[in-house]
This record gives sequence, C-alpha cells and structure tokens, in this order.
Amino acid sequence: MTSGISRRARVLAAAVGTGVLVPLVAAATPASAAPPAVSCTSAKAGLATKLKKDITAALATRKGTVAVGLHDRSTNTTCTLRASSAYDSASVVKVTVLATLLWDAKKSNRYLTDRENTLAKAMITKSDNAATTTLWKQLGMTKIKNFLAAAGMTQTKPGANGYWGLTQITVTDEQKLLKLLTAKNAVLSDNARSYILKLMGQVVSSQRWGTPYGVPSGVTVAVKNGWLQRSSNGWRVHSVGAFKGGGHDYVMTVLTHGNSTMNYGITTIQAVAKVIHKDLAAS
Repeated sequence: MTSGISRRARVLAAAVGTGVLVPLVAAATPASAAPPAVSCTSAKAGLATKLKKDITAALATRKGTVAVGLHDRSTNTTCTLRASSAYDSASVVKVTVLATLLWDAKKSNRYLTDRENTLAKAMITKSDNAATTTLWKQLGMTKIKNFLAAAGMTQTKPGANGYWGLTQITVTDEQKLLKLLTAKNAVLSDNARSYILKLMGQVVSSQRWGTPYGVPSGVTVAVKNGWLQRSSNGWRVHSVGAFKGGGHDYVMTVLTHGNSTMNYGITTIQAVAKVIHKDLAAS
C-alpha cells in the first residue's frame, strides 16, 4: 500500500513537472488569476517602463477596481489598465451630453440658445444634475446614440429611463472623447471643442480634484469628475482631464468603483495622476 501511494506521488510529480496539470489547476481556480497589468508604450526611450512601474506602484495598496487611460501626443505615449471594463458613469457623462448638444446644433447650423448655454455651464462647472436631466431629455436617446456612433464611442451605453448617471462608460471611449476635444476632427467643430474645454477649465474649486492632482505649473487644465454611491460596488469615483503645456499635450481618464468612501476613491485617482504628471514633466 505504501509503495502504491509513493508511485502515485511520483506520477503526480512527473505530471506537474511536464506541465500537464498546470492548465487544470489554473482552470479550477480562476479567482487566483493575476489582476490585469498596466500596459504602456512610448516613442520616448524609457518613459513607458517608468510609467508602468509608477502607476502600478501607486495602485499596489489601493482597494477597489481601477481603470486608467493616458495618451500624450507629444511623446506618442499611451498607458492603459482595464481599458474596456464598464463603469457607471456618474457625472463624467456630462461631457458627452454637452458634446452631443453641440454636435446636434452644428448639424442644424445653429448656435446654442441662452437657455442652453446657462444649462451647459451649470452642468459642467458645478455638476448640476437638474440641468443635465433637462438637456438629456431635450436631446433624447436617438441623438445621444447617434453622437456616440459618430464619435466611435462604441462601448458607451446610455442609461435607460432618464438615468444618465448609469450610462456605462469605459476608459477607451472616454479617451476617444477627450482626444476629440483636444484636436481638430470632423465630429466637433473648433468652436465646440474650445467651448467644452473652456467650461471644463472653469469647474468650481471644490470639484477640481482627481486627474489635475500634481499637475506642473504652467500646464492648462480641463477636468470633469463624477461620484456616485450605490449598494453594490460602493462608491464610483471618476476623473477625466485634458492637459497642455510644458512640452506635453495629454489626456487622462481614471475610473474607479468598489471604494469605501468618496474620499478613498479620490485618493486613489490622485495617486495615479501625481505619478503621471511627474513622469511626463521629467521626460
């Protein structure tokens, strides 16, 4: 009997040695799979490696699920983490609402009305929910979906039944939108782009946390944040930003959920933003 056990042990050891059992073990315990890694590429020597290392370190002790997007035109640098994971948008979707409004007005060859301007300013600079609801209803689902299609934001799913804050967003699509805001394109006119960036540059001081954290002096900032607490996945806390100056022209998205408090989510986002600004400024 002893020899039988020994022989079985030897067989198992041999099988493990050849890798035969490894797929079976991995398949049986998917929960132990390694979390997705930060991925970076850059035309600037050493920058991708530095960013990957520093963003990874910034998130190493943070709880919750975090998605990150960075693109710097000046050095052709891109970083991503969970780029296609869906998050409840909270107020970050307000930039999409304004972009849709301006895109639709351009199609009708008209300027925004005074009322629309007032609503847009409140929606972006103060994150006014009532103003957002008014514009969301005015636009309607068809126009919103048509804008998303025109912008190539194929992963964004508008919230149903007027719940714009439950729109499903991804880093990939938020980065697409930020890139549309910051470079000439056929979707948004130059006037529309500058108008959106102007309002994102006038966000009230109490809401200028997140991606602008640690930004070098002399760099212009455009930001929109979102925060929402729900019974599952705790607090969603998000920040999108566009930054220009110091030899760089970059856009950044950080989406988070599973935060115990709003401040916890803000701290996570700012840990990522701080190292990104620092690494780019040093490059």
